[in-house]
Amino acid sequence: MKAKELRTLTQEELAQRLREAREELFNLKFQHKTGQLSNPLRIREVRKDIARLMTLLGEEGTAGVAPAPGEGGEAGTATRPE
Repeated sequence: MKAKELRTLTQEELAQRLREAREELFNLKFQHKTGQLSNPLRIREVRKDIARLMTLLGEEGTAGVAPAPGEGGEAGTATRPE
């Protein structure tokens, strides 16, 4: 999965793909433990896909939201009570 392709999907579609990827990862781990997995590198690929999907879902959720006072921003601008 490419990030460019995923950015065109809606939140619901991203969430569905995330559920499918997590299910696939579970199945791959199960196959690996029982010695039936033919391509163990697929586990790594699916884990990266999950991370990519979670990142995109997080970006959508925080788009346009300003950081709370005292969080983020420039260093040294926070005020301390005296």
